[in-house]
Amino acid sequence: MPRISAATIGEHRAQTRDRILQAVSRLSREQGIDAISMTDVAGEAGITRTVLYNYFPDKTALLLAFTERVTRYFIDSYERELPADASPADRLRAFVRLQLAGLLAHPHPGAADLSAALGPDAYQRLAEHVAPMQRVLVEILESGQASGDFQVLDVPATARMVLAVIGAERVPLISGDVTVEAAAELVSAFVLRALGSEAGRR
Repeated sequence: MPRISAATIGEHRAQTRDRILQAVSRLSREQGIDAISMTDVAGEAGITRTVLYNYFPDKTALLLAFTERVTRYFIDSYERELPADASPADRLRAFVRLQLAGLLAHPHPGAADLSAALGPDAYQRLAEHVAPMQRVLVEILESGQASGDFQVLDVPATARMVLAVIGAERVPLISGDVTVEAAAELVSAFVLRALGSEAGRR
């Protein structure tokens, strides 16, 4: 039985789980989430595969937990960085920049590739884990629509389009062809112009 360094078994399990997810984060930057194996994660976390399987029975469960962690970090960062009186355009810019930073920090395959790799059921569960991020974007669009800053005919459809534009920068970011700052400026300007925002004309 592995030595327990924490004060309680619960704390030990929480620390081990955190170490596992930190290992996934490091490996995702080095080789991409789709190429990571459970053996890779166990080695990077400094535990045996048996211990790893006690926490996550398969790669799908591990990926879901990691996605939930990244989503929570995104929302915390978004709420921490924005003042309460930020305009819809400023909120949209922050959303775009944090999304792009996340794509670079935690490289992962596109939605179609993930769907093929995980299967429809697991991919649906993954979509549910990232739903809070999508709700943030919907709220931004709705606030801009209500204030007259944005011209939006269909908020859910527009949110999907905005996410698709952000996702289009995934490969250039990971390959180093564009920086987060440059991509954020380009995507934000494009989206704000598409939304009819005065901020997009500056």
